[in-house]
Amino acid sequence: MNKKAVVVLSAALFLIGGVLTGCGNSSSSKRNSHTAALVTDGGGIDDKSFNQSAWTGLKAWGKSHDLTKGVNGFNYAESSSNSDFTPNINKLIKANYKTIFGIGYNLDNAISDAAKDNSKVNFAIIDSVVKNRKNVASVTFKTEQSSFLAGVAAAETTKTNKVGFVGGVKSSLIKTFQAGFQQGVKAVNPKIKVDVKYAGSFTKADVGQSLATAMYNNGEDVIYHAAGGTGAGVFTAAKNASKSGNKVWVIGVDQDQKADGKYSGGNVTLASSVKEVGTAVEDLSNDAMKNKFPGGKTLSYDLKDDGVSLVNDNMSKSAWKIVQSYQKKIENGSIKVSAE
Repeated sequence: MNKKAVVVLSAALFLIGGVLTGCGNSSSSKRNSHTAALVTDGGGIDDKSFNQSAWTGLKAWGKSHDLTKGVNGFNYAESSSNSDFTPNINKLIKANYKTIFGIGYNLDNAISDAAKDNSKVNFAIIDSVVKNRKNVASVTFKTEQSSFLAGVAAAETTKTNKVGFVGGVKSSLIKTFQAGFQQGVKAVNPKIKVDVKYAGSFTKADVGQSLATAMYNNGEDVIYHAAGGTGAGVFTAAKNASKSGNKVWVIGVDQDQKADGKYSGGNVTLASSVKEVGTAVEDLSNDAMKNKFPGGKTLSYDLKDDGVSLVNDNMSKSAWKIVQSYQKKIENGSIKVSAE
């Protein structure tokens, strides 16, 4: 081969290489434009509840698209207090995440403000509704429906006709859990007493344990918690009571908490009222990737579309059968569950 041919061939290879390199950069840029991240509330991504479910969903989305944790894929910013919300959101915006989730109603103002100033970023708020923002998708869940089933489970299981509810921070959202639970209990047996207590926090397991211990000592043998990390204390109280020979139960929340009820003598998790936050996060991330992000809309997940559910962890066959019968009635509309 003469020198001229070598020069021509080299130039051709250089051009081909440049084209391939350009394609690679284009693909990378395209992939990088579809990134997503979330901001937790005070519970953290390992709270075995709400935030963990969201993070599990985001990781599943990333894995399904061969993305990794970091600025070119998916990530999270963990908040220790409400004052962390805005700085965390701004940090993710500066890192050029295309879609940013606020996990929990406490973030609604921070998400709304950020959306106003960053119209090209997709934002989603979980468990709240942000109005007048075309780039914010609001996600809600019919938690009163799954809580109703939790109430049925409690009523069908109690031996003392005394059950309890432990909430985190008293709010319109957590009251939907309380309301549904009370309706479910009363639907089975109006004579059952429902004791309601609030911890005033989603992150104080010691307070949850103290409240639950007093309730179990008062003869309440089933407690439904909607308290995030505070609920870990309810499980501790139930295990301690059961170890002492007082058989009691906990109904978990947000994700299946059967593992949280395990101890050397058995398991105290009766059932779990599951909210598919992870599914919502995964769905919206996929929508954003397809340029179909439902900005300005409110999405509601319920029993019928598997957005909420009650998982049977240790219920009797007869109790579970009755729970399922009530679920069918809610799904076909013959039972209307109030959120208040």
